[in-house]
Amino acid sequence: MIDVEDLIALVRNYNPRTNADLIRRAYEYGRRMHDGQKRHSGEDYFTHPVAVAAILTEQRLDDATIITALLHDTIEDTKSTYAEVSRQFGEEIAELVDGVTKLTNLQLSSTASKQSENFRKLFMAMSKDLRVILVKLADRLHNMRTIKSLPHEKQARKARETMDIFAPLAGRMGMQWMREELEDLSFRVLNPEARSSIIRRFITLQKETGDVVQKISADIRMELEKETVDADVFGRAKKPYSIWRKMQEKQLAFSRLSDIYGFRVICQSEQDCYRILGAIHRRWRAVPGRFKDYISQPKSNGYRSIHTTVSGRDGKRVEVQIRTRQMHEVAEAGVAAHWSYRDGERAQNPFAVDPAKWIATLTERFDTGDDHDEFLENVKLEMYSDQVFCFTPKGDVVQLPKGATPIDFAYAIHTRIGNSCVGAKVDGIRVPLWTRLKNGQSVEVITATGQRPQATWIDIVVTGRAKSAIRRSLREEDRERFVKLGQELARVAFEHVGRKVTEKALKIAAKNLALLDEKEVLARIGSAELTASEVLAAIYPDLAQQTAEEVDSRRAVVGLTADQSFRRANCCQPVPGERIVGITYRGQGVVVHAIDCPALAEFEEQPARWIDLRWHSGRHAAVYTVSLNLTIANDAGVLGRICTLIGAQKANISDLTFVDRKPDFYRLIVEVDLRDAEHLHALLTALEAEPDVAQVERYRDLNRKP
Repeated sequence: MIDVEDLIALVRNYNPRTNADLIRRAYEYGRRMHDGQKRHSGEDYFTHPVAVAAILTEQRLDDATIITALLHDTIEDTKSTYAEVSRQFGEEIAELVDGVTKLTNLQLSSTASKQSENFRKLFMAMSKDLRVILVKLADRLHNMRTIKSLPHEKQARKARETMDIFAPLAGRMGMQWMREELEDLSFRVLNPEARSSIIRRFITLQKETGDVVQKISADIRMELEKETVDADVFGRAKKPYSIWRKMQEKQLAFSRLSDIYGFRVICQSEQDCYRILGAIHRRWRAVPGRFKDYISQPKSNGYRSIHTTVSGRDGKRVEVQIRTRQMHEVAEAGVAAHWSYRDGERAQNPFAVDPAKWIATLTERFDTGDDHDEFLENVKLEMYSDQVFCFTPKGDVVQLPKGATPIDFAYAIHTRIGNSCVGAKVDGIRVPLWTRLKNGQSVEVITATGQRPQATWIDIVVTGRAKSAIRRSLREEDRERFVKLGQELARVAFEHVGRKVTEKALKIAAKNLALLDEKEVLARIGSAELTASEVLAAIYPDLAQQTAEEVDSRRAVVGLTADQSFRRANCCQPVPGERIVGITYRGQGVVVHAIDCPALAEFEEQPARWIDLRWHSGRHAAVYTVSLNLTIANDAGVLGRICTLIGAQKANISDLTFVDRKPDFYRLIVEVDLRDAEHLHALLTALEAEPDVAQVERYRDLNRKP
């Protein structure tokens, strides 16, 4: 455990004027309050608050935050009280400690509806004083660093909660280093095999190529010397989780990943940033579509930097970030830079954002939301999203998440504009409403009086604001019809298990599902936002299992008329859980394609043949064939082990074709029968983690007839 004088020395490194006596008193008080308490590891409990305080010194935070870290568990876990902390250390610190205590008691890993309400409370606590969440993040970081002493089930629960909530929250606050460490520590718990596999492949790659980081860093320094620019160059391999996520997103094997190294150039001035960018682009070929200028368009948390990806030494893609030292301080501390000290004074960094304004921009669009689940969805969308910047016809900038559509753009301007949207022009050209917007495009929204949002828009938009507004409009328009339909669906489901739909039962369901009243429950059932089985489960969890019937694969698609049949397109092989669209064929019914299938391009001029479809909600049978392109080592027993692994994932192999045979590897197409997209993801993850699998990806053949 860090001694109190060592802790004070850490603070004095950046704040010589620190109130050392107050820190000593807080240290002694915390140790006395936690006396006799032990952690799961057997260590004295007070080692944890001290470690949290030490983490916060790395961000050069003020005395109040450091002292809050030392005392953050006293009100919750000891006989200490708010009044006593206030009397001994002041009202400010008592408020902070109380705020951390309330966050700790939120139980963020509980049921979805409870989680969403707690998330709302979390943001309310943050809006009062953001330092509360800084202490909580440091608390979670130390707990994740020492998680091995917990029982396995609790490890998994904490890791999932960290991955879903705390890591993206740290990223949103601009503390990218903390986000990466939290993600990697969680990854170590949730998927140790995949993480170990990536690390092994890294070690093998280093043996084959040598220290690539040092070589490329030297190349960059040489170019900077030619430009006579004074700058520091840092390089590193990306974290295992970052690599694994990229493998999943791009469906690539490790051997095909190129940009697994990142480099950072830190210079003196903004002018130097652009000189360095020019030098790097003159020396290496820039990768199209991988350039972002966050200096001219900063992120809302104050982040500024230039990002570019180039084909460097031996053709390897490397990401380079270029920023000034002041920009780097904000990039490391994020929103916390507002409280950073240097030489005993609050650091005057022109790029640090006002935390009050930052939290207001994050929460303003959730204030009117009356649905907890929508709030949770909105928050997660906001925290995970990357950004694109588009322009109105007047030249105003509209900031949207990556993948946003003209409908998202319309709702970002005003809900009324979004509700009445009938079309859009991008850079002067009329485009479909599902078009994905790109950086720098000018968007003009076309509206019409009397237009109302369409149900299919829910699957097109990506922003929480748009989704919430569309759902609210649809509910208001069709509420009475949905209530009547929901009443009938609920009656059938309840009678199936020998119960009646009473007003009292529906009130209990509304309470357990965090909905307004019993009519809201029925409206949600009628609009297919809730199933009758989910309502049953909220009241009678044991009986609800009886209604969990399997979806009939012949009627697995919603949106067809009674006389229409469907079949899956062979080119893209969509599975339940993926967004889909139908194309009609005369005399052949409807062919269902994945929404991103390239084969749809040939039907762009035939809008009459398009049908909006979605998969039926529920449990699907494993009858949906998907082709996998698999490259495996040519060794004895490998194919048998791969087949056994596929079987262990409850996936049936329906066909297997060898495409290429070499002395050291086989390439084959494996046809597997799966339930849904989640089943496919689990299978790909398991195969990626297998050491004898060099590459696995979903195989799509556009030459196959639909």
